[in-house]
Amino acid sequence: SGATVVVKRLVDGGDVHGIFGMGGSGGSTLVSGVMRELPVGFPKLLVSTVASGDTRPYVGTSDIAMMSSIVDIAGINALSERILGNAAGAIGGMATAYSGFASALDRKPVIGATMFGVTTQGVTVARERLEALGYEVLVFHATGIGGDTMESLMRGGAITGVLDITTTELADTLVGGTLSSGPERLEIAGRLGLPQVVSLGALDMVNFGPIDTVPERFRERKLFRHNASITLMRTTPEENTELGRMIARKLNAATGPVTLFIPRGGVSMIDIEGQAFHDPTADAALFAALREHLAPHVTIREDDADINDPAFATAMADELHRLYTEWRATR
Repeated sequence: SGATVVVKRLVDGGDVHGIFGMGGSGGSTLVSGVMRELPVGFPKLLVSTVASGDTRPYVGTSDIAMMSSIVDIAGINALSERILGNAAGAIGGMATAYSGFASALDRKPVIGATMFGVTTQGVTVARERLEALGYEVLVFHATGIGGDTMESLMRGGAITGVLDITTTELADTLVGGTLSSGPERLEIAGRLGLPQVVSLGALDMVNFGPIDTVPERFRERKLFRHNASITLMRTTPEENTELGRMIARKLNAATGPVTLFIPRGGVSMIDIEGQAFHDPTADAALFAALREHLAPHVTIREDDADINDPAFATAMADELHRLYTEWRATR
């Protein structure tokens, strides 16, 4: 904790332009703990013996670059000399390139948006509309860590408005999929009072790995092989009812302006008529739970379009622009 305070003071003062560390699991834990407290965009490089394994405990929602040390951190030898030389060149290059980056996010209002492959078309239209209106839009892949990273940037003040079109991570959290987000997902913007437009992107699905990794209890469910590495499972009416209650509970607690968009024509590109996950009964359960449990201060906008419809996406972007403009006028 003492090292973190010192490093953050040096970074805030502009005295350093990068941070480098190396170690095994213990050293990596200590060094990455300091790195995760530094701003996103500030150069961070960790050479570690555990870089080829599960790095989420070390990287978290930060942008730490990890390089495998190949050999143990035990003195210099012919191989480690080359690897550490490359690492020195890498952090030196990052530190040189860092100059001026800190002010880049100050030039325009920054919006966080969430996207999945099955909501890409709609998010792209909304992003382009917001960019035309003068916003910087950071798009996060809704893979659990993606949503958590976006919310981490809200806490740090880098993101001040939210286009949370793709809330699919909540389905994985509820059902037990592989792309689960943290318990505060969909709560941080509301807690901070930030303007947010929310939709129901990809709540028709729960994510698993290759089809043989789907838990036995789910093998009789409606499954869709997205690719060799990803198997999707259709959410049921009962799960959608609970998702509606969950989303309502989180949005009701918001202290800032929030509008929820309901696409009655489908919540993903495979939830529309004729596609694998088209299930009007399951969708209706989600929509009904939201209507029943959302508080009056949460605005609901419904449309017969699906979530990727260009007009629906543009309407979401325009609504966020309206909310943001009104919110900023009160600051």
